[in-house]
Amino acid sequence: MLTYTIRRLVLAIPTLLFISIVIFLLLQLAPGDPMSQVPLTVPPEVKQLMREALGLGEPIHVQYWKWLVQFFWVEPQVLIDHWFGTSFSEGKLRVISWQTRSPVMDIVIQRLPQTLWVVGMSYIVGILIALPIGIYSAYKQYSLFDQAGTFVSMIGFSIPPFFSGVLVIVIFSVNLGWFPSIYDTTHQVTDWASFKVQLQQMIMPVMVLALQTTAQISRFMRASMLDNLNQDYVRTARAKGLKESTVVMVHVLRNSMIPIITVIALGVPSIFGGAIITETLFKVNGIGQLLLTALFANDLPMVMTLTFIFAILIVFFNLIADVLYGVLDPRIRYD
Repeated sequence: MLTYTIRRLVLAIPTLLFISIVIFLLLQLAPGDPMSQVPLTVPPEVKQLMREALGLGEPIHVQYWKWLVQFFWVEPQVLIDHWFGTSFSEGKLRVISWQTRSPVMDIVIQRLPQTLWVVGMSYIVGILIALPIGIYSAYKQYSLFDQAGTFVSMIGFSIPPFFSGVLVIVIFSVNLGWFPSIYDTTHQVTDWASFKVQLQQMIMPVMVLALQTTAQISRFMRASMLDNLNQDYVRTARAKGLKESTVVMVHVLRNSMIPIITVIALGVPSIFGGAIITETLFKVNGIGQLLLTALFANDLPMVMTLTFIFAILIVFFNLIADVLYGVLDPRIRYD
């Protein structure tokens, strides 16, 4: 297992290099000019100096190399300041946002907690709800519970977040007044009362995002369970006199989780990517809204950095899924 993991990590290096080249070239070919937001009163020679300061006048291969080095280069003092509690913004990171003239990773770290609070919690809630629903729906195939679960899943697949988000705002915030319609990003959790306020403002965006996660994973779980319930080893386990709960929750569930691990692991990077529509609806100042703002502002360093981070997460969690296959299924051997 260790040899396989090391080999996959080594092979991931050229994969990520190729992805970084594709990201860089695609964004370089995209229309737009970072100087378009500069006031017209600024003289052209000043704009040219600003372009040179941003590194836009250099050859494209030089720009790519600088961006790649800057992405992985963090000064030791920055890490020391961050680990020992001093202000992270006092350090100097090398990838600078064109829009804010601030370090890109500094902004990402500031936005990440909001995304993890909302999108991360919704993903966990969706998984915890989806797995039992999928297991019971498969075991009680075509029952009233299975049909109700199928109906709710179809709703989750069919209704887009921009509609369900507005719907829950109108119902629970405008008409009933139960929850705030806007997520307060400045709120800090210091005691039990502030924690309850945090939970209250998280309920609606988590509800919207968890609906999609539940719909997707529950259908995969049901299909995988049905496929394994009809296998010969299940009939053999029942013939040996094992309890039905042991057959379903140990033997069938363990084999059924193999394809589900792929779905869950590859969905984790979407947590860090945020949910652009939902974060915009509920004013969550997270990574998804940051990416949308950077796209509108033609902030190429921010867009390239966020996109490359998502690519790294996808490669990394794909490796985790492959390793977990061997843990769940003893027949899978990598060495």
